[in-house]
Amino acid sequence: MTTKHSIGTREEWLAARLDLLEAEKALTRQSDELARQRQALPWVRIDKAYRFETDEGSASLADLFRGRSQLLVYHFMFGPDYTAGCPSCSAVADGFNGSVVHLANHDVAMTAVSRAPLAKLQAYKRRMGWTFPWASSAGSDFNFDINVSFTEQQQREGSVEYNFQRGGHAMDATPAPAPVVEFAAACGTDAPTYSLDRPGMSAFVLEDGVVYHTYSTYGRGVDALWGMYQWLDRAPKGRNETGVWWRRHDEYEKH
Repeated sequence: MTTKHSIGTREEWLAARLDLLEAEKALTRQSDELARQRQALPWVRIDKAYRFETDEGSASLADLFRGRSQLLVYHFMFGPDYTAGCPSCSAVADGFNGSVVHLANHDVAMTAVSRAPLAKLQAYKRRMGWTFPWASSAGSDFNFDINVSFTEQQQREGSVEYNFQRGGHAMDATPAPAPVVEFAAACGTDAPTYSLDRPGMSAFVLEDGVVYHTYSTYGRGVDALWGMYQWLDRAPKGRNETGVWWRRHDEYEKH
């Protein structure tokens, strides 16, 4: 079968590639400027005494820094009623093991946080072969205050505010879109229960014993942390998606 994609000579490819290079350089400069703007955001002091359960025992938010001055938190969708972690969050987290070591040696602690009990998180970590820190915020207001978890009452009233806006997210739609139903089933729950937790990441800094919240992002704001998509965006056919294709890494057929 003859390809429908444009075919050219090496010279034509190089000319087009040099044009693209200019666009890529512009995007890199814009990304650098966005990073500067993130770092310039005002810090918000955290005075609430959040508690977490970790492999080392009960911990405060300051304890999660593990001696570093900066903390990055991935808000992993694993609600109390899930039987397994979200497949999408699991795909994102597959890249954490390698990064956490380098970050720890650059004054940055990294951890995942979920509302599921610690025992569930530990069992799932063993299944996935992960070693990065993962804390349970069960019984804490942490997830709710960071706007990655919501109550059933908020859901009923349509007052869920996620990604800095009320409603408008696919997980708030009625009826729930097919991918949400599919992911919920993969987590052993229904779509409304699954949607009480959402993905995101947050950054914190510790200075003179005081913890400050510096940044949060949600929804597609975590795309850049999703390693497989960074590779696919450079593949000949790109993301090439017609629906949900990814699975937990131990659920693919062996080839």
